[in-house]
Amino acid sequence: MAELAVKKIISPAPHFDSGVATPKIMLTVVISLAPLVIYGTYLFGARALITVAVSVASCVVFESLFRKLTRQDTRAKDFSAVVSGILLALVMPPSIAVWQVILGALFAMIVAKEFFGGLGANVFNPALSGRAFMFVSFPAAMAAWTQPHDAVSAATTLASVYGTAEGGDFSYLTYFLGNRAGCIGETSILLILLAFVFLLITKTIDWRAPVAMLAVTAALSGIAGVNPIAALMTGGVFFGAVFMTTDYATAPVTKAGRLVFGAGCGLITFLIRKFGGYPEGVMFSILIMNILVPFLNNIIPHKYGFVKPQKAEVKK
Repeated sequence: MAELAVKKIISPAPHFDSGVATPKIMLTVVISLAPLVIYGTYLFGARALITVAVSVASCVVFESLFRKLTRQDTRAKDFSAVVSGILLALVMPPSIAVWQVILGALFAMIVAKEFFGGLGANVFNPALSGRAFMFVSFPAAMAAWTQPHDAVSAATTLASVYGTAEGGDFSYLTYFLGNRAGCIGETSILLILLAFVFLLITKTIDWRAPVAMLAVTAALSGIAGVNPIAALMTGGVFFGAVFMTTDYATAPVTKAGRLVFGAGCGLITFLIRKFGGYPEGVMFSILIMNILVPFLNNIIPHKYGFVKPQKAEVKK
């Protein structure tokens, strides 16, 4: 009897096709971010819109050039670079210089994304990696906040909320609507929540990591004697929870893993805010938890190809 020839093909994930193309997913994210771009432009003027435009253009150009130089297919049509460019711009202060934006985009797309193999293979969130690079390289520029409709610099309330600085007034309504100093896209909690609901309804993201991050941040802040609502409304914890912890490539694939991932982000955010040398900790908390994603993917993994046996019917 002739032996059967079995051909084995091994390839990287994903191994299943959900029928939803990457461009559609990315365009959905772009739609959810559009109100934040518009509101940021309203608050901080044309300079904010220029920052977004330069960031998006730089991300697309750098990704395309790198892939062309390395003889790979360009991926501009999947809009992933567009999403990274918008996210990078929205976590920058409105006063940032154009040349600094370009350098941040260069690091985000080439070092944090393409050096790891491109879309889906990157370990760290590209937009947050670009922001971290800029934060370390240009600390003064990245901490220069301006009041809405004004060019006057202003301090953020986050430091006073966590007791690392004195002064600062907190208004729930002002912070909920977003008429305050801050990064271009992080000010309005209302718009971020609406984007969260939209992304959930369209089944673009999963709720577990964002909710876990927000819950742990609020709970630990309350235990430490910090107003938990103020802790969530100040800084970029809402923006990071909704748009950064849900990144497909750098977040766990299992449900339990996403809960642990979000909880870890909340824990590290609180520790940096409360005991660190600077008040905000969202950026580094997510990047640190990105390192643990391969481990978290092994928490209650889904066994593909396994069909749970049906229970036998009891005969009467």
